[in-house]
Amino acid sequence: MRRVLLLPLFAALVMAACTKAAPTTPPSAPTTVSETAGPASPEAHGINNIDHMIFLVMENRSFDHYFGTYPGADGIPNKVCVPDPALGNKCTVPYHDTDQVDVGGPHTLAASETDVNNGKMDGFIQAALDQDDNPCVADPKGPDCEDRVGPQGQPEVMGYHDRGEIPNYWAYADNYVLQDHMYAPTDSWTLPSHLFLMSAWSAICTDHTDPMSCTSSLGGDGKKLEVPTQKGDTPYAWTDITYLLDKAGVSWNYYVAPGPTCYQKACDLAKNQDKTTGYQNPMPGFLTVKEDKSSAKVTAYTKYFAAAESGALPSVSWVMPAINQSDHPGHASIKEGQAFVTDVVNAAMKGPDWDSTAVFVTWDDWGGFYDHEKPIVIDANGYGIRVPGLLISPYAKEGFVDHQVLSFDAYLKLIEDRFLDGQRLDPKTDGRPDPRPTVREDVSQLGDLTKEFDFSQGPRPPLLLDPGLQGTPEG
Repeated sequence: MRRVLLLPLFAALVMAACTKAAPTTPPSAPTTVSETAGPASPEAHGINNIDHMIFLVMENRSFDHYFGTYPGADGIPNKVCVPDPALGNKCTVPYHDTDQVDVGGPHTLAASETDVNNGKMDGFIQAALDQDDNPCVADPKGPDCEDRVGPQGQPEVMGYHDRGEIPNYWAYADNYVLQDHMYAPTDSWTLPSHLFLMSAWSAICTDHTDPMSCTSSLGGDGKKLEVPTQKGDTPYAWTDITYLLDKAGVSWNYYVAPGPTCYQKACDLAKNQDKTTGYQNPMPGFLTVKEDKSSAKVTAYTKYFAAAESGALPSVSWVMPAINQSDHPGHASIKEGQAFVTDVVNAAMKGPDWDSTAVFVTWDDWGGFYDHEKPIVIDANGYGIRVPGLLISPYAKEGFVDHQVLSFDAYLKLIEDRFLDGQRLDPKTDGRPDPRPTVREDVSQLGDLTKEFDFSQGPRPPLLLDPGLQGTPEG
């Protein structure tokens, strides 16, 4: 599969110098701030310097799996011991995995409970054994297992990658912001995570036209979360962020892989590797999107690249890869996933909107891979196991590791604070009540993404990286 071509190089950004206006009052009279202030500095504007937010969501990697050995991050601790039931509960340690394609492990609600094991964080191999579809977990010396286990027979769920395999991800961390306490919004799989991304909730609705008929569900409670099967299906009746954006006249687009299938009906994971699956694209299933006549805003990501090139990015963009570009274990190589992220970031950097843009990159769930950090309990729905998170922006703090507690709820909070005057997805105040148990954006544990920016500096120039594995600036 060929990736989207990169766009023409954008010229270096130049920031205008601030000058003070001459006083308009006599020298003896007191002056006011408004009388003496010249053009406001970036620091004075704060988060209002950011006119474009881009959220790029990849698939199924834990924080320790990608950044567990990154300097300064809360990574893999010494003396890790995860029992391997297939080897008599032998103490198993993480290992450096240099493979480009991983299998991963189960990442359902039940698997999360096994992995976390009441906070011990030592059930990852047990969960992989329970899945019973990777024979190399039970028999690491079996046929065809040489490239599927570590040097001591460790299952792939105990493997981690470093700069050697993911140089561009590490380069973004070096130069911008790495979030080392980004928790998946829920302790479950892709679809609930994406529902939380857009709405801070995952639910089942008995009446697809009535938000008050919805009750919390992660799809692991004996009830299957619905996915739209054809254009016009709206199983998600509760309120999502696009309702507030449309109400306020804030522009947005949700970009998925080209081709009509995946934004008219759900994709089949096994047959459409070059498409964004329905699990990654719940947007057409929200009742608000249909009622607001916003379905056309869910569109091919070729239009994202065109908008970035022409300086026509909306205020808020979500970009979802095809499954074979997504980092998804078993379906995508790390090389292809990293290349897609790099193409998306480079496009933003090369366009005229770069000096007012923030790009957030994350992964939707942990993919069954080991992580040592016990998830924080916010409500009955989560949080889930840690995933990697990056902020890339001309105003991002350079080489900063953010230790704040974050989740996808922090993205919604940032959107709401920047574009919606702080209005939350709160059934008491948003004009569209639903019975969600928690206003996630307002929980006390949630960090503040504005602390990752430094608006005292001018916008930094782009860092264009090679979409391949070199991890070096484009020449």
